[in-house]
Amino acid sequence: MRFHSGNIDAEASRPDANVVPARRRARARVIIAHIARVLLGLIFFVFGLNAFVLFMPPPPVLPPFVQQFTSVEYASHFVYLPAAVQVICGILLLTNQYVPLAIVTLAAVLANILWFHVTMFPAGIAQAIVALVLWFIVAWSIRSTFTPLLVRKPEYR
Repeated sequence: MRFHSGNIDAEASRPDANVVPARRRARARVIIAHIARVLLGLIFFVFGLNAFVLFMPPPPVLPPFVQQFTSVEYASHFVYLPAAVQVICGILLLTNQYVPLAIVTLAAVLANILWFHVTMFPAGIAQAIVALVLWFIVAWSIRSTFTPLLVRKPEYR
């Protein structure tokens, strides 16, 4: 035991005093990353599926430009490719398969979602930011898998 300013600090005298809290923090980070992955997978699976099935009604009041944009997306069938990508990536995240591929793919989808809300429908930006935060939690937890993508000059075979 050591004495610090009149207090007995028994924990600090053990050499493994900080190991247990560090392990708990690491375990908590893993659990948070898994929860974020599942929530992100659910978000993209459900909202991607909504483009095909339309089980969630649109907000009652939409700006005219958003109505026009959405009607053009559906009339031209443009909406189905991004929705399919969202559904597939949502399934990958929910099943914990090819998560780095899903995260990289969803980066472009999230950029478009954020840009849509910034430029056309700011009222829905909160949900987009929640998805972005979840995306960053998952991406940060698997950041080591992205290092091959950051090679400046690839080696061709």
